[in-house]
Amino acid sequence: MKYLWRALGYLKHYWLPAAGAFLGLLISTAARLVVPRLTQIIIDDGIAAGRIDIIVWAAAGMVGVAIGGSLFTFLQGMLSARTAQGVAYDLRNQLYTKIQSLSFSYHDKAQTGQLLTRATSDVEMMHHFIGMGFIQFLTAILMMIGSITLLFVTDWQLALIMLVLVPLTFGVFGFFASKARPLFTKIQQRVAEINTVLQENLVGVRVVKAFAREPYEHARYTQANQNLFDLNLVVGRMFAAAMPLIFLIANLALLAVYWIGGYQAIAGDISVGRIVAFANYMMMAFFPMLMLGMIMAMISRAGASAERVFEILDAQSEVAEKPEAVKLASIQGRVAFERVNFRYFGGGELVLNDVSFTAEPGQTVALLGATGSGKSTIINLIPRFYDATEGRVTIDGHDVRGVTLDSLRQQTGIVLQETTLFSGTIRENIAFGRPEASLDEIITAAKAAEAHDFIASFPEGYDTPVGERGTTLSGGQKQRIAIARALLLDPRILILDDATSSVDYETEYRIQQALERLMKGRTSFVIAQRVATVLNADQILVLERGEIAARGTHEELLRESSIYAEIYYSQLEGERA
Repeated sequence: MKYLWRALGYLKHYWLPAAGAFLGLLISTAARLVVPRLTQIIIDDGIAAGRIDIIVWAAAGMVGVAIGGSLFTFLQGMLSARTAQGVAYDLRNQLYTKIQSLSFSYHDKAQTGQLLTRATSDVEMMHHFIGMGFIQFLTAILMMIGSITLLFVTDWQLALIMLVLVPLTFGVFGFFASKARPLFTKIQQRVAEINTVLQENLVGVRVVKAFAREPYEHARYTQANQNLFDLNLVVGRMFAAAMPLIFLIANLALLAVYWIGGYQAIAGDISVGRIVAFANYMMMAFFPMLMLGMIMAMISRAGASAERVFEILDAQSEVAEKPEAVKLASIQGRVAFERVNFRYFGGGELVLNDVSFTAEPGQTVALLGATGSGKSTIINLIPRFYDATEGRVTIDGHDVRGVTLDSLRQQTGIVLQETTLFSGTIRENIAFGRPEASLDEIITAAKAAEAHDFIASFPEGYDTPVGERGTTLSGGQKQRIAIARALLLDPRILILDDATSSVDYETEYRIQQALERLMKGRTSFVIAQRVATVLNADQILVLERGEIAARGTHEELLRESSIYAEIYYSQLEGERA
């Protein structure tokens, strides 16, 4: 319940419509409680006494009460929906902001399908509870309290039956709710599993088709769907068993009222109208109890969803901006690694071990090494995608952990190995980091990245839609747009993570010529698979198992490093072959 109370705390932002909804609820509930009393008047004072005028006035009163109650019920429903949508809106925004702020290490461990489920299905479950469940809960409580009070006012002796009915009913619902809550948690987990499988297949649909794995993936999705189906059946059977038991208890209680009340009516101790009113009040008390039972199921499910949502909102990012962080002013671009050690997730083996080097402003530093040697980890530490486990990374003498993330990353241009484009036009993708950039600036960046010619060849030019994840473009075209996107920032530090891996030799040569001009005056870090692309680098760092095995210029390394010489000559022979 603590997670649901926390969710209800969001109502304070919408206190006015929430208060209006509660007022409408009070009035509509009061209107329903008046009806049995009017029924008693019609029977005892109208029908039994032969007074048509009383019957007419009481019936008119019932119509008026029904109309008034309906109007306030409508008002309550409308304001409740407004309030619940507002809370869901706030939760979605907070979730999105939180997910965006979490460090790479969190996303390394989290599954996309799980995050999608929590931001959609779980938030919707909480919205459903606040918009309907919580209001129904208040309605049931008010109706039950009002009905039981009027039962004792109508006939306190008959009302003693409720002393047995209420605890028995709640005992049954409490038992089933305690069994259902862990099942609802598992249901949301299995919904997330389905979303994970679906998301993986939608992203990797070309791979699935290329390897003719449709039957296998279909079986995997079917199994996840079956798991959800089976668990929902268990919950369904549980509540299917609960409902008949509750109705049996209610019918037995109603039978007791007619049995005992009938004897009293025959003896002249109670009127028929009072028995009918009492029976109506008892049903009014029972149905809220039944509603509370069903709401308990909703509370269990919403509570499980709320726990999953707040688990993300409470997650701590390993890369956090310090309260005293200062804005990094315009930099020269001196980057230094000082005895840096790094482990992923704070444990395990060292990915970087005692790495120290300095890149002076305007220098180009090339990183070479086998897969897993630590190249990508080094460049990820510069813009603080991760934090060093030990040691520090500085820019112009400033520890990157002591400056604001925005000011750090705005002066860092990055082209990652895995190119990601967004739905929209080519122009919007190039201007992603600078939405205010003019078309001339965008064209200049595209020309520098050797992208202008193929963009201009499209019928819509820079307004050409790229499709989801850039599916309408080739790998080389996406890579060049990504390079243009980084260059438009005019960064002091430029990071190229194997940026020419998806282009042919001719295009690579043209890009390299452009990059060599553009890297002048910028501190550049280049990860490359082909040594030929980094021959002119000011420093070449050869990494092996997280350590710098050799460093120097191409000529120095060729003379002094057997590892570098082996890489160079093996690639040279491969290109000749």
